[in-house]
Amino acid sequence: SAYSSKVFRVTFLTLAASLTVPLLGVTVLLDSPIDPQPISLKEPPLLTGVLEPNIKLRKAERLWENQLVGPESIVNIGDVLFTGTADGKIIKIEDGEIQTIARIGHGPCGTREDEPMCGRPLGIRVGPNNTLFVADAYYGLYEVNPGTGETKMLVSTKTPVEGQQLSFVNDLTVTRDGRKIYFTDSSSKWQRRDYLFLIMEGTDDGRLLEYDTVTKEVKVLMVGLRFPNGVQLSPAEDFVLVQETTMARIRRYYVSGLMKGGADMFVENMPGLPDNIRLSSSGGYWVAMAVVRPNPGFSLLDFLSEKPWIKRMIFKLLSQETVTKFVPKYSLVVELTETGSYRRSFHDPSGVMAPYVSEAHEHDGYLYLGSFRSPFICRLNLQHV
Repeated sequence: SAYSSKVFRVTFLTLAASLTVPLLGVTVLLDSPIDPQPISLKEPPLLTGVLEPNIKLRKAERLWENQLVGPESIVNIGDVLFTGTADGKIIKIEDGEIQTIARIGHGPCGTREDEPMCGRPLGIRVGPNNTLFVADAYYGLYEVNPGTGETKMLVSTKTPVEGQQLSFVNDLTVTRDGRKIYFTDSSSKWQRRDYLFLIMEGTDDGRLLEYDTVTKEVKVLMVGLRFPNGVQLSPAEDFVLVQETTMARIRRYYVSGLMKGGADMFVENMPGLPDNIRLSSSGGYWVAMAVVRPNPGFSLLDFLSEKPWIKRMIFKLLSQETVTKFVPKYSLVVELTETGSYRRSFHDPSGVMAPYVSEAHEHDGYLYLGSFRSPFICRLNLQHV
């Protein structure tokens, strides 16, 4: 028996070594698609008080299930909803009926390789004349007539801005008079289809920009941002809030008043990675998060933040799609006050009802939840939570 056990151990170790050594050799020789740098994040905030986990997002209802493809951002003109989808379409939803009104790119659509040609409408806003302003990740800023479907290019990604390419146009916010559009370019290196590379590498080449619809000028307002994402003008239009996804925080840039041209921190060390930000009826802001940094609990993103060698190893061996499967489907929407404190939070701890939530848009007592991957829009009655 002892002899058999020894033979087994030797055989097992020999087999393990014969598999491990070649694997390590191949891993060392393989190139990594990313070159990450250590990022220092604070310990995530405790999920207590108004951040206490709950299942309030599960009270939402799914609308138009399997009729939409990744409705990232949502706006309304009256009771008519508009959204952009992952198959490059700009959609109108009126009286429950779905209609494609425009598309900026062209087919084929459906795969990761198709995205740059197909286009990917992300942020969408309504202008003062009831036209739609759309940020397409691959093509740039556009104005769309919702009645005729006519599209007008405002800022093209083919034209560098201050010597730097626009590679990932993400979100936008518009002044009430329609004169200024503030928008984010998440990276000059990575495109939307490689957003996970952008997060994991911690690239700091994102920018906040301003487009003047009268002079046609584009200005760079902020540089050195790590995945700038959603943007929102304050109700007084004196500052713009910029979600910095990789750093789990919100920056503030002043566009008028005594502080004009200055910037500071609005919210730091958030409980998740913020995507889009929109006004709430209380005078505060809705922030959507598709990824949460649980505390208590284990946050994979926080664990990897200061271990670039592990990140390199992961992406030498696994695709972005495979890595995404290891990220828990925990959806979180928080409402911030006008000063940036937490007012309330809605959770879906396992993404049962509202997975991959990207935006919370309030309209007529409901919260409409966009998603960059799900085939539906969720609607939450704010009177019932």
